Amino acid sequence: MAISKTIGNQDIAPGTMTYRQLGATELMLSMVGFGASPLGDVFGAVEPQEALRAVNLAIDEGINFFDVSPYYGRTLAEERLGWALEGRREKIILATKCGRYGTDSFDFSSKGIRNGIEASLKRLRTDHVDLLQAHDVEFGDVSQIVEETVPAMRRLQEEGKARYIGITGYPLLSLIAIAKAVPVDSILSYCHYNLMIDDLNSILISFAEERSIGVINASPLHMGVLTDGGAPDWHPAPAEVHEAAKKAATLCRERGADLPELALQFSFSYPKVASTLVGMSSTEDVRRSLRAAMSPPDRDLLQRIQELFSPVSNHVWPSGNART
Repeated sequence: MAISKTIGNQDIAPGTMTYRQLGATELMLSMVGFGASPLGDVFGAVEPQEALRAVNLAIDEGINFFDVSPYYGRTLAEERLGWALEGRREKIILATKCGRYGTDSFDFSSKGIRNGIEASLKRLRTDHVDLLQAHDVEFGDVSQIVEETVPAMRRLQEEGKARYIGITGYPLLSLIAIAKAVPVDSILSYCHYNLMIDDLNSILISFAEERSIGVINASPLHMGVLTDGGAPDWHPAPAEVHEAAKKAATLCRERGADLPELALQFSFSYPKVASTLVGMSSTEDVRRSLRAAMSPPDRDLLQRIQELFSPVSNHVWPSGNART
């Protein structure tokens, strides 16, 4: 799958998108993944036609991994993605999730998992997904995830409704504990490898490699911290993290650079994950991600930013039933 010659104002040679194998599966994921949560209006209203253009541009430019969930926008993201993918489903690797359906709405039961995927397939206008993932497993009971949820997902795999299965969540140790107890094909975690944190590399990667489990990185912008406008009010990081990010954004502007693009460049350059998911809903989102993927970061600026972040790096927060 070739990249077109021009991305925004930057000339790009055809065929430069990198694809990486997801663990022991046969799936080859684009290193830039299309995170579809913004299609559910979770970060503000999205114009549907612009969302359609964004999805089509991403596919045209070589992005083949699309990740969504019924939780995003209370099914709206799945509905919009399914609509946008009509006629192009076979060109992409499609992942969705099950088990989480609202801020405080979870159902990791066997029946819930089956009902969830059946509804997701209808919204996505397909008869199967390439990757089905239990969503935010730290909010569930570990024994249920191990003994009921994952086995239910394996049955769906046997029926052809999912090619592979995985788990997602924030706390790395919780994800490892589940993957030790029951085999999974992939692990997705967010806010654990970006300019502000790198413990995905020290905690999860060696475990995943030993078991040939594919790893997917998400939120290279640290859930909005590494943007010019800063994170939303609900972001759980302490004030000093947000203050450091504001200083970094100012430093980047003074250097004629863009903090989000630098953050994307940093995460995309990490070779030990199959893909890094970036939330996208506009053609400009897609172009920015592609520019970052196809160009190296300014090493001097990167070093300055990392020094600035050093006092607040690798901060984590509680999530669900886990503390780390």
